[in-house]
Amino acid sequence: MARRKSSRGKTAGERRKLFVLDTNVPLHDANCWNSFQEHDLAIPIAVLEELDQFKKGHQDINFQAREFLRRLDSLTGDVTSDEGASIGEGRGSMRVVLGEPLDERLRTAFLHDCPDHRIVNCALHLTETVRDRDVVLVSKDTNVRTKARAFGITAEDYIRDKVESIDKLYTGRRFVETSDDLVDRFYQADGILAVGEAPEIDEPVANENFVIRGGSKSALATYHAADQTLRRVEKMKAYGITPRNSEQSFALAALTDPSIRLVTLVGKAGTGKTLLALAAALHVRSTFRQILLARPIVPLSNKDIGFLPGDVSAKLDPYMQPLYDNLGVIRHQFDQNDPDAQRINQMLENEKLLITPLAYIRGRSLQKIYFIVDEAQNLTPHEVKTIITRAGEGTKIVFTGDIHQIDHPYLDTLSNGLSYLINRMVGQPIYSHITLEKGERSELADLASQLL
Repeated sequence: MARRKSSRGKTAGERRKLFVLDTNVPLHDANCWNSFQEHDLAIPIAVLEELDQFKKGHQDINFQAREFLRRLDSLTGDVTSDEGASIGEGRGSMRVVLGEPLDERLRTAFLHDCPDHRIVNCALHLTETVRDRDVVLVSKDTNVRTKARAFGITAEDYIRDKVESIDKLYTGRRFVETSDDLVDRFYQADGILAVGEAPEIDEPVANENFVIRGGSKSALATYHAADQTLRRVEKMKAYGITPRNSEQSFALAALTDPSIRLVTLVGKAGTGKTLLALAAALHVRSTFRQILLARPIVPLSNKDIGFLPGDVSAKLDPYMQPLYDNLGVIRHQFDQNDPDAQRINQMLENEKLLITPLAYIRGRSLQKIYFIVDEAQNLTPHEVKTIITRAGEGTKIVFTGDIHQIDHPYLDTLSNGLSYLINRMVGQPIYSHITLEKGERSELADLASQLL
C-alpha cells in the first residue's frame, strides 16, 4: 500500500519532523498548522510575545495574529510539555517552548539580543536536544533563515501558497502562426470562429488571448469557453485612452467586458496597468454605483507612516499620489471645459470616484462597484482572498501590479497574493488575465526599466 505523502514531500513512514515556527509564519497564515500533516510544531515563547503585539488592529496581520492565538488556546492538552497538545487526528502535536538562556555561540556572534535571535536560539536548542526527529526552522524572513543555517540549523521558507515557478505563470496571451486563409475567414465570419477551425490553437483556457498571424496579416482574438469560439478583439478607445499595442487591447476588452468579474493585470512600470483600469472604469461607469481605487500602504525604506508629518490625510497623500497622477493623464486627454473632464471632477466631489488606502475599505459592502486594487503584489494570498470574498452582486474587481517590484519584507515573486491569484484562477469563465510587457510611458522610461 502506498504511504501517504506529507506537505513537505516526505512519506508518513519516514522520520517525523519538528517544525519551529517564526512569528511571520502565523502572521502570514493563521491556518499554517494545517500544512504540516503528521509532523510536530514548536512555538518559541518569543513568538507568542511578538504575536501579542499584533492582536489589536483592523489590518489583515492583526486578524491572523488573533486567529492563530485563538486556535492555540482551543487545543486540549499541555502545550508546554515535551509531548505538546494534539492538533487533531492524523496530525502531529503543538508545543510552546519556554525561553532558554541565549547560547554562548549566539551571544558571541550577534551584537544584541532580539526576538529573532531568541527564535534562532530555540531552534538551536531543539536541534541539539531532540534526538528522535529532524528539527526545521520555518521562517519567511530570509535573514533569519541565513542566520539559522550559519549555526547548522535546517531552515526553510513557508511555501504552502507559493506558485511553482515564475516562468510557468500564466501570461494570458499566446502568439499563433497560421495561414492567410484562416485570418481572412476570421474577418469574414463577423469576428467569430469555432476554435476547431484553428487547429494551431491547442487547449485554450477561458478568456485566453491570441495574436493570430498569417503571413502579413494578423488578428487579435479571445477564447470564449461557453460556446468554444474565438472572438475578434477590436481596438477600442476608453475615456480618451487608446491602446498602443495588442496586450493593451486585450486588457481593455477584459476590463470593459460585463461577463468578466475579475481581472488581473501584471507588468513593469510604464506598461499602463493602472491607467487602462481607470480609463475602463470611467468608460463603463454607468453600470456601477461607484468606482473605487485603492492600494496597500507599504512604506519604503522601513519608514513607518507614523513618522511622516501632518494629519492622516497628509500622511496618506504621498501613497495615493500615483493614482491621482493616472487620473490626471486621463483628464488631460480632454479640454478643460470638456464635459468628460468636468465629469471626473464631479465624480470626485460626490465620491462616485473614490481614491483610498486599501485598509479603509475593510468592512464595506462592495455592491455594484468597479474596484481597482493597485500595487497588488504587496498583498498576501489571504488578503487577496479577503478582498474578493467581499464582492457583492454586480461588482467587478481589478488587481494590478508588478510581481518583480515587491516592497513587502516577507513576500517574493512566487509567494505574493497577485501571483497566487493568477495561478489559482486560470480557466475560470469570469476571470481574465493579461501580462503587459511593452512599456508605453516614454522611450526613456522603457530604456531605464530594461537597463537599470
